[in-house]
Amino acid sequence: MVAGETSGDLLAGLLLDGFKARWPALASAGIGGPHMAKRGFDAWWPSDKLAVRGYVEVLRHYREIVGIRDQLKVRLLEQRPDIFIGVDAPDFNLDLEAALKAQGIRTVHFVSPSVWAWRADRVEKIRRSVDHVLCIFPFEPALLASHGIAATYVGHPLANVIPMQPDRAAARRKLGLRDADTVVAILPGSRKSEVQYLAKRFFEAAALVKRVQPAIKFIVPAVPLLKHMIERLAGEAGVQADLQIVEGQSHTVLAACDVTLIASGTATLEAALFKRPMVIAYNMNWLSWQIMRRKKLQPWVGLPNILCEDFVVPELLQDAATPAALAAGVLQWVDAKSAAPDKIAAVEQRFTLLHAQLQRDTAQLATDAIQKILEG
Repeated sequence: MVAGETSGDLLAGLLLDGFKARWPALASAGIGGPHMAKRGFDAWWPSDKLAVRGYVEVLRHYREIVGIRDQLKVRLLEQRPDIFIGVDAPDFNLDLEAALKAQGIRTVHFVSPSVWAWRADRVEKIRRSVDHVLCIFPFEPALLASHGIAATYVGHPLANVIPMQPDRAAARRKLGLRDADTVVAILPGSRKSEVQYLAKRFFEAAALVKRVQPAIKFIVPAVPLLKHMIERLAGEAGVQADLQIVEGQSHTVLAACDVTLIASGTATLEAALFKRPMVIAYNMNWLSWQIMRRKKLQPWVGLPNILCEDFVVPELLQDAATPAALAAGVLQWVDAKSAAPDKIAAVEQRFTLLHAQLQRDTAQLATDAIQKILEG
């Protein structure tokens, strides 16, 4: 298996639970993180080696990443596993899967590349690279089948992990917050490049919010490896004393908050499953943004908006993601808590319907699909 970042590690860990139940003697190895390690996964390289987003950012790490892929390919062709599962990270995994498939190793890709949102040209590469795709969104198998790609809808694993009705009071007690507090969660991303481009402007936005609403509590769940970087950037923005920075615990933080200021990515779907209003933002290297925006196929970037096919929550991207605009977006949700509770209720209702749609026994369905591939 290869999982290329924090979210991929989490998804792969949930899959491994199902695999171990079906195949108790399972041996799994490759590239992974702590969630996979807890299930006995042998990580030859840590998943954070691949946690780079953006064209220009990848170029800076290109040699190292390609070197890892080449070494991994040699090792896998020597050991010839019964099956290879690439978990997300399509830029890394699809080329590796193509090489393995060409040599007769069965390949599965978990989490379909978002060809419905951008880079539709990837479809041919997917067909060439994988025997089967495990899809987390219900409309994807039919789309892939129309291009001759076998796929199974397995639901989104996080929809089973996150409760339909999160316990806000319990989460607040765990974090030392009061029921009466107004809490804003700040999630600037799980990759170093994301934190580099987003954290400081998020923290500057927090300073502006604090001026208007001095009693607001801000809490930041930090990926352990990036905690020092986040603390430094908070200090540079002059708000370190106003933030509660915790190591990990992103789900506890999302359960506890009233609203979140959040980087576009998997975390936005997690926030939606927690039924939380949010302001989605993204900023990256200018050249990477110019390339990416030309490949975009839909008007939305945030996963909750894409899945709801509507701007349920605001998106502030690239130059629009100024501290002032981010602060205004957060304050609109904070004000709505008392002035327009129906607006909050409408968002919660949309996200509850989305949650129900994504809730399946993912580990069981994925294991069943893989069993058929192995038998075939």
